[in-house]
This record gives sequence, structure tokens and C-alpha cells, in this order.
Amino acid sequence: MLSVEDYLDRVLGLATVLQAEDTPIGGGWGRVLAQDLPARLAVPPFDNSAMDGFAVRVADCTPGALLRVVGDIPAGATGTPTVGPGEAARIMTGAPLPPGADAVVPVELTDQPMGAAPLPSSVVVRDSTSAGRHVRRAGEDVQAGDLVLRAGAVWSPEAAAAAASIGYGSVPLRRRPRVAVLATGSELVAPGGTVGFGQIPDSNSLLVAGLVERFGGEVVLCRAVDDDPARFAAAMDEAVAADIVVTTGGVSVGAFEVVRQVVEDRIEFVKVAMQPGKPQACGTLRDPDGRGVAFLALPGNPVSVYVSSYAFLRPLIAAFQGLPTAWAGADLPVAEGWRSPPGRRQYTPVRVVDGAVRPAHRLGSGSHLVASLHLADGLAVVAEDVDGVSPGDVVAVHRTRA
Repeated sequence: MLSVEDYLDRVLGLATVLQAEDTPIGGGWGRVLAQDLPARLAVPPFDNSAMDGFAVRVADCTPGALLRVVGDIPAGATGTPTVGPGEAARIMTGAPLPPGADAVVPVELTDQPMGAAPLPSSVVVRDSTSAGRHVRRAGEDVQAGDLVLRAGAVWSPEAAAAAASIGYGSVPLRRRPRVAVLATGSELVAPGGTVGFGQIPDSNSLLVAGLVERFGGEVVLCRAVDDDPARFAAAMDEAVAADIVVTTGGVSVGAFEVVRQVVEDRIEFVKVAMQPGKPQACGTLRDPDGRGVAFLALPGNPVSVYVSSYAFLRPLIAAFQGLPTAWAGADLPVAEGWRSPPGRRQYTPVRVVDGAVRPAHRLGSGSHLVASLHLADGLAVVAEDVDGVSPGDVVAVHRTRA
């Protein structure tokens, strides 16, 4: 059997970092920035007021000083008066600081009313101030030329706001990998349909498609296919228009393993030292134009699908976007123990309660326990040389949801 790391290396070898597309900054959430973004503008771009009040000269601002008001400066003003000795200018938050002024006195610290009011001819300052008080200096956030956003950043509303503030209207974002999902099995019935003898609802296609989106991919095909080789081959002909094709089921050693029957001559079928998820397959397919398409064949049992998706599909999608593929985890104590098969790395869906873990279901890592997956906060990892964990032991836990 292959180790998890050896098989993951083979999976990651299928990835090709996707090209970037020039994208308006107000969208593309979750996509990946392809280039560094240095500031084209300083932030703030000019000295401006942090308060509604009066722009003044500090030298004039003794308590009770009467200053002549020389003009109004609203936000967006295209020009400003000069503030000379004994003078002030009414100024709004965000408006440019006028020449001569070196501080702003909030309106609350003057004899003037707050809110809409006629421009006064004079203002009484009720307190002293200091140079730079209530002034936002040009470039105090970033200077023009500073590196603000680095290539590899995941695009977000916060990143878009930063990009807008430094002078960008569009940015190069890598497109999401297009993923086709095919769940195989003649036993599968559409969700909500009538389940006959020997049949089960198709949960795998929904599970994988949802995880693809969680991992940053774009689902372009999602379908259940029965075990007829001709119908599966026809579905594969359609699926190879994607960047990644993911199948569930049909990879073991039974008599009706349709994935193995159709593509065994083009991909590698292996056993991985993990539980659940031992039977796996991966390789490169070709579309009609000869373009390489990554192919990942997962087992059919739904918890195996879930674990395999996190262990292999998640990093594959990340690699297509040029993102790190490491799986973040934390060491947590065990509250309720369970058994583990020696010689295979076990991934058990667990709940995290008061900082400790316990199995999400009393049967632990059973590969059929799909109705309990929603209870899990993460997957606990038990090493290959361990046959069980007890309360107080510490295990690595990969969170599967925030």
C-alpha cells in the first residue's frame, strides 16, 4: 500500500497552475491574486480632517480665542482658502487640510452648533490643541509604491477595498478550477426519489460538489451514472471539458467496478494506507484536443468520499490556483476513545466540545455513516502504528468547518 504522502504527491503532480484573468475588483471572491499589487496612490492621498470642525493654526488656539472664519471646506472640495494668523476655516471629515492650518478643532470644542448651520463669520475656540491633532497625514496608511497585496492572496471584500484605495479598478485573478463530478452506481436514486429494494439516495454527488465549492472550485457538471460502461464512458466524454474530473465509486476489486472497467488503461489504481478510503485512483485524461485533464477517482462509501475529498481533492484544487496545499490542524485531547486499524492512518469524524474531541458517531470512522457527518467539526488523525486512542491522549485534528 502507498502512504498517504506518497499518493498525495502523485495527485498534486496532476495540477497545472491556472492562468489569470483581468477581473473587476468588485467580484471574484475566493479567487487568487496572481500578481503583487504595489500602491499607485498614497493612502490617504492628501492631508485631511478626521473630524467635522475648524481647521486652525495651533499658535492661535488659546482657550477662548476668537478666530475669523475664511471659508467652508466640504469633503470633495476642489480648492481651499489659506488660513492665516487669527483665522480658521470650517472643515468636514475627509476634506483636505488647507494651507496654513496645522490642526483641526472639533465643532464640539467651539461655540458653533453641530449639524447643518450657516457659515459663521467667526468662531470661538474653547480649548487649546496641538500640531497634527485630528489630521490624517498623507500616506500614513501606505505610501505610493508600497507593496500592499501579495500574489497568492485570496480575493475578498477587504482586499477589494484595499485595491480600490491604492488606485486599482481591476486585478489579475486566477480563474477557479472547473470540476466535473460523477457519482457511479446503479443503486443510486436521485435525492427525494422513491427508494426501491437495494437502492440508496445519491448523496455523493451533492457532497463532492459542495466540497468543491468550499475548496474554491467551480462545479461545471454534477451527475449520478449507473454501472453501464457505455453510459459511464459517454458521461466521461462530457466531463473532460473540465480541469478536474472527480468520480465516486467503481474503483475497488468487485465485478461491477465501472470506473476501473472504462479507464483502467489510462490511470493508476492503488491502495492507500488509510481508513476509510483505501482504494483510490488518479491520472491524466485527455480531451478531444489533447489537453490534459486531472482525474481523481474516490471510493464509493460516503465517509470515504468525505475523507478522500479533504485529503486529496482539497489540495489538488489549491494547487491549480497556486495556493499552499498543507492541511492545517491542531493537537487536541481525546474525551472519548475509539479503536483504529493498525497499519493504516485513520481519519475519524469528530466533534470538538470544550476543547476535546469525541467521535461524531458511536461507530467512529465507519465509511457508511453519512447521516452523521454534519455533526462533525473535523477529522481526527490516528497514526498508522496506533491501534486506538483513550481519554487524555492527544490527536491531530483537521477542522472541516469554522
